[in-house]
Amino acid sequence: MPPNVSGPVPEVFARSLRELSIMPWRPHFVVDEIGSPQRIAPYAVAVSGELEGDEDPRALGRLILLHDPAGNSAWGGTFRLVTYAKAEVEIEMVTDPLLPDVTWSWFTESLESTGAIATAIAGTVTSSYNRGFGEMSDADRAEVELRCSWTPTLDATRTLTPHLKAWQNLMFHIAGEPILPTGIATLPTAR
Repeated sequence: MPPNVSGPVPEVFARSLRELSIMPWRPHFVVDEIGSPQRIAPYAVAVSGELEGDEDPRALGRLILLHDPAGNSAWGGTFRLVTYAKAEVEIEMVTDPLLPDVTWSWFTESLESTGAIATAIAGTVTSSYNRGFGEMSDADRAEVELRCSWTPTLDATRTLTPHLKAWQNLMFHIAGEPILPTGIATLPTAR
């Protein structure tokens, strides 16, 4: 994936790009490169992720990797990961005051379970309910949305891959899909 650069790419960022390009994403999780921010960091790459559903996506998200070799005091490092993830939830869930806490725990547990080392973790969780009227009276919809960023610890022994796996796990969690070991599948259920 070509990064947002105008000169030679630092090896540490080039290695992260290679990891991103060969990441073995889970079935039904489609990841594509999208435009990356142009002014936040000298080097950036962004991807969108979609967990496919029968008709509509089960979850949508974006992941942006930023790199500033000079470092950024706000990040506390030379890299920053930024993500956005959202999914439709049952209408009853959106009124549960614990939904934001549970959604945030899906993110932190995803980092922990993949061994992704991170600092300066920050984010928000929003739950919303939209009610349709008139010709759209059957369009009631509830969603949960997580926006967060973190500084990954990337060095000679710690790579981007655990963070990519954590993001993938987050996308499955937010869609209500269990995280299963490789080679294990769930039986289909009626939705």
